[in-house]
Amino acid sequence: MARTLHERFSGPFVKIVLGVIGVVFGGFFGIQGYFGNTRGATFVAMVDGHEISQQQFRERYDGLRAQMQRMYAQYNQPFDAAAYDTPERKREVLDQLINEQLMLAANENMGTAVSAAAIRKEITSYPAFQTDGKFDPEQYKMLLSAQRRSASQFEEEVRRDLDLRQMTTQLSAGTFVSEADVNAYLRLRDQTRDFRYAKVEKPSAADIKIADADIEAYYKAHGDEFLTPERVSLQYVEVDAAKILAGSSVDDATLHKLYEEQKSHYVTAEQRLASHILVKVDKNADAAAQKAALAKAEDIAKEAKSGKDFAALAKADSDDPGSKAQGGDLGWLEKGVTDPAFESALFALKKGEISDPVKSEEGYHIIQLRDVRAEKVRGFDEVKAELAKKYLDSERERQYTDTSGKLTDAVIQDPGSLVSAAKSLGLTVQKTGLFGRTGGEGIAANPQVIKAAFSNSVLAEGNASDPVELGPNHIVILRVDEHEKPEPRPLDLVREEIRQKLVGQEVAKAARERADTLLGRLGKGESLEKVAGELGAKVQDEKDIGRNAANLDRALVDAVFALDRPQGDRPVPGKAALAGDAFALIELTSVKDADPSKLDAKTREAARNQLRQGVGAEAVRGYIDSLRKAAKIEIAEDRLQ
Repeated sequence: MARTLHERFSGPFVKIVLGVIGVVFGGFFGIQGYFGNTRGATFVAMVDGHEISQQQFRERYDGLRAQMQRMYAQYNQPFDAAAYDTPERKREVLDQLINEQLMLAANENMGTAVSAAAIRKEITSYPAFQTDGKFDPEQYKMLLSAQRRSASQFEEEVRRDLDLRQMTTQLSAGTFVSEADVNAYLRLRDQTRDFRYAKVEKPSAADIKIADADIEAYYKAHGDEFLTPERVSLQYVEVDAAKILAGSSVDDATLHKLYEEQKSHYVTAEQRLASHILVKVDKNADAAAQKAALAKAEDIAKEAKSGKDFAALAKADSDDPGSKAQGGDLGWLEKGVTDPAFESALFALKKGEISDPVKSEEGYHIIQLRDVRAEKVRGFDEVKAELAKKYLDSERERQYTDTSGKLTDAVIQDPGSLVSAAKSLGLTVQKTGLFGRTGGEGIAANPQVIKAAFSNSVLAEGNASDPVELGPNHIVILRVDEHEKPEPRPLDLVREEIRQKLVGQEVAKAARERADTLLGRLGKGESLEKVAGELGAKVQDEKDIGRNAANLDRALVDAVFALDRPQGDRPVPGKAALAGDAFALIELTSVKDADPSKLDAKTREAARNQLRQGVGAEAVRGYIDSLRKAAKIEIAEDRLQ
């Protein structure tokens, strides 16, 4: 299962898609970068003069890592953070950011833009901002506030994401897949093969003798393999906002004062249930096109005001694909989320009224006001608990920021000790047990702690680390307490280990040489039965085997489909390396292409879409490659931390 997950989220197509469209919510719901470590920080990449900062890189990297953790959790599989945090993975993420910047710059140069209406439509579609399937402005504000983001900041992120998607959609849409392409794809995809094979088990290790001299030579040449593990224990000082003010309460006077100061936050603005019909016309269209669109909108408005069903008119005449199928329904809207002209017209209507055509960047709107929710103010008693939590959270964060900042400054002044810094702030110096580079218990299980502990500055120079973030508003600063250096293990203790390793190597070599010899005999015309019979192996026949056969060894199937087609009646010999140093000798007897004419229209269309996606991904990849070749890109590899 773990291998399947890795393949599923590591393929080239996934990398291209992730690299192009980005992960808006990786930043929105992810960790907000590592605390503090800004000394000497600068760009990780410069793309045609545009900087990609360390913070941008960290937010994207942490967001993707969190996604992977959730994916593995869904399948109840452990997530190996150490295996994920590799230089190769970090470079992949940086390449994604570079690709995105190149695409955005290309869009800007071509004059493409994402409309405000498209941004609004995208935001209102996110389930995180919805209540009972409808966009909830209060939920939207609450989530943005929790992430300390303004609406304009988040809207810019959405604009960026839509900008990238728009470009990739256009590139993919330009790909053409013919009927001949679909037929060729289906013939190969659903191809089956007939073959025979015999499994050749690995040779016995009983007769393999390893001389003491060979063991000693291996030990001498591979001494690094036989060292005791390097281990360290740490001293560390922890600052965790979750533990600050634990169990505290707030007096009513403070809460009443807060309520009066923040009363506007507890007002639910007036909301209006609206539908609309859009007659689309480009804002740069000529006067004739504008006039024709207005005339059409006026005719529709006249019909709607005459009593005709508004939803039916929207389904028939609206140019807004997002609301057309729902009869023009836009849900509940409040001030500040729509086009100014649209908003002005909507809030001037009385319940049940229909507007005259209203001009926006998209064209002309005919608006129907279906219902009104009056402004509502939540009283003090209703929000008291919420106010108390906000106050304590704010105080907790203030104290966390103050304490962590002072701790960092104190450690900078005296990086060779944590004791004085901790004492000045009333904090405790804690210790871990000894652990190696694969980690240990407690904070020593955290990949960032392990990385810091074995860094040159901390391990070799004896300094305290920069702040290491364990989670949101939760850091530790650490230094090495004890250091056990790796020592050579005596030869007598590892002699048997080396013997088994050398025996395994000899067995694998003998197995491979025997398989090659047997394959050569098949190639000269000897029958599989004769060769297998000499080994006491059984020949098995397989008929009509497809590429995704589930009941056969994947290595065997892959080897069979890598063989050339048989010419005439002579089978094509081959071999497959199986697990445990075993091999399979193969005779491919028949290749049968699928018959596309027997497939129904639905299956053909699904195949066409698969093929189009593949061709589209290649088009995107080629476009990005061309942008990269033309761009001036500078990468600071040493800053990919």
